[in-house]
Amino acid sequence: MYAFTYQRPTTLADAAAAIQAEEAKLLGGGQTLLPTLKQRLARPTDLIDLGAIPELKGIREVDGGLEIGAFTRHAEVAHSDLVKRVIPALASLAEGIGDRQVRNMGTMGGSIANADPSADYPSAVVALKATVTTDRRSIAGDDFFTGMFETALEPGEIVKSVRFSRPDKAAYAKFRNPASRYAIVGVFVARFGAEVRVAVTGAAGSVFRAEAFETALAADFRAEALNGLSVEADGLNADIHASADYRAHLVTVMAKRAVEAAG
Repeated sequence: MYAFTYQRPTTLADAAAAIQAEEAKLLGGGQTLLPTLKQRLARPTDLIDLGAIPELKGIREVDGGLEIGAFTRHAEVAHSDLVKRVIPALASLAEGIGDRQVRNMGTMGGSIANADPSADYPSAVVALKATVTTDRRSIAGDDFFTGMFETALEPGEIVKSVRFSRPDKAAYAKFRNPASRYAIVGVFVARFGAEVRVAVTGAAGSVFRAEAFETALAADFRAEALNGLSVEADGLNADIHASADYRAHLVTVMAKRAVEAAG
């Protein structure tokens, strides 16, 4: 690990000013950044710890949905009575992230800003019609993730909170890597009246919506409505854990399980 200047601002304004330093990095839960530093794959001049900024924390009920601060840890989302009441599928998703140590350190804002293609939260951001609020603007969830480890965030832009819409029904189903617990394929299904959204993570370079699944479920919200449907294997991830064809198969399987869980 290389030498750097450690900063721990107490306001969002101070953090925004500090991140303007050359090669500065923001530190959330550190579940990706710290191992990267230890492996000397990054060499920031400044490390800006966001953990002392109160306005980045907390879970609130807003307009019938939820607003969750960027520095809220996964375990807080998983164990929140408010989340369990308003969007129980989100609490269930958070409970399945990594192991206990990861859930007690990792943060929602850090997860979505990192945009790992196998992370769980991106599927919830897209399926639950979320809005990502930063220190500069608001970004629709559908527009936030732009590629593998890429987002719509501009240099120095800080995620402040994520606002999730409350669905009528929702559930998340994941086929996880047994070691890392990352999603080999994860599918989040959410129903809003006549509209159904199906967001897939882990299968490709970035989260995506399965539109054919959405159309079928909007007409008949049952797992059987997905019989015979699949996503194209072309362009899906292929690695030692699963081929592209197997991931394509898993998308349908996980989507059916999510629908069944949503009831």
